[in-house]
Amino acid sequence: MAGYRYQLGQRTYRFKDLAGVMAKASPLRSGDQLAGVAATTAEERVVAQMVLADLPLTTFLNETVIPYEQDDITRLILDTHDRDAFEPVAGLTVGELRNWLLLESTDAVVLQDVSPGLTPEMVAAVSKIMRNQDLILVARKCEVITAFRNTIGIPGHFSTRLQPNHPTDDLNGIAASIFDGLMYGSGDAVIGINPATDNVAQTINLLHMLDELIASYNIPTQSCVLTHVTNTIEAIERGAPVDLVFQSIGGTQKTNESFGVSLAMLQEAREAALSLKRGTVGHNVMYFETGQGSALSANGHHGVDQQTCEARAYGLARVLDPLLVNTVVGFIGPEYLFDGKQIIRAGLEDHFCGKLLGLPMGCDVCYTNHAEADQNDMDNLLTLLASAHCQFIMGIPGADDIMLNYQTTSFHDALYVRQLFGAKPAPEFDAWLEEQKIFTRSGNSLLTDELSQRFAAMLPGGNANV
Repeated sequence: MAGYRYQLGQRTYRFKDLAGVMAKASPLRSGDQLAGVAATTAEERVVAQMVLADLPLTTFLNETVIPYEQDDITRLILDTHDRDAFEPVAGLTVGELRNWLLLESTDAVVLQDVSPGLTPEMVAAVSKIMRNQDLILVARKCEVITAFRNTIGIPGHFSTRLQPNHPTDDLNGIAASIFDGLMYGSGDAVIGINPATDNVAQTINLLHMLDELIASYNIPTQSCVLTHVTNTIEAIERGAPVDLVFQSIGGTQKTNESFGVSLAMLQEAREAALSLKRGTVGHNVMYFETGQGSALSANGHHGVDQQTCEARAYGLARVLDPLLVNTVVGFIGPEYLFDGKQIIRAGLEDHFCGKLLGLPMGCDVCYTNHAEADQNDMDNLLTLLASAHCQFIMGIPGADDIMLNYQTTSFHDALYVRQLFGAKPAPEFDAWLEEQKIFTRSGNSLLTDELSQRFAAMLPGGNANV
């Protein structure tokens, strides 16, 4: 392959292939430096962005960043590409696509129509030459609506995953966190537990506890135990009340093999969940989590930069019609996103790429304690994502996950966003909050002593003094 070159004054820059151009055009991040694929100077980065901007979009259909023969995600992306949807932008370069996306006439309907014609690599490429404000503006225009027991993604609404993790999976501790979150209007996207003990028996115990709680109080939301997909399939076979199927996924075959999953396995799990017919207003049954750096940590990146690998994971997600996709942006650590600036940029990129590809994107606005970041950085990212119409965030007591040991967003953070932007929870969940007198019609939380006592009585054992 001849590669790419650019003459700048007396200096000639050479990039060996498309993956090389993409990697060196990426904004600086520690993971690409660790992988040895990042630009070595700011000038080289700008040159790579100029080369990338001039590439026709058809380049990405003719040249792959990972060979078709070596990777099933590459095959999936190309084999499912919708050429009719691609036609309106088929004659554009990457730079021209950016300009087209920013046009006022390129609205939600236009973006929805063209989305199946865009490959993850095209979307990753255009993100690399966009400023943060560009990423926010275009993502805000994208509308992606999904549903199970409530409807996620309607403009003017902002949802949360209530994440009541406990270091020993104590049911009283989990229930206390759930009721705490419900009193702040959290949990409309999903009540999702990361089990400390990850096996089928514990998965079934937690699923029954969540199902009993949701059914007893007629809560229009969905539950999920974030266990491996094979555990969920077995739980379904044993008659467990599964709402959503969870799995972490990556953007290369090798990454997914490190997770112990394949497309066929995910399709089997989706069909199993659909067969239960537990949705009431919709039938999106999959919940995926992703994160920049997972391919490199699995040694499955093939020399491709981490943001392009992340976008390719969205190519896998969209063929499975999920209810929720969550980029866990700062969770993997500073080896991949070193500081608050890198985390903020990555979060905006991920949200933009996912929404443009037609996915219901949320973000775990988070960081680990050894990263060069703090809660003010997360406030900045949270506010920027909310302005871009991010569909959901995490809701965790005190923003501190005591089981996974990382810092994220709290129940109060969701209230901040809803107050700042005049947003409400998912409509069905919002109506339930009013019926339960948790929220007033104006959207304010009541949090009365009476209400606290009533929810305390819901705890296993019914101890109102807990």
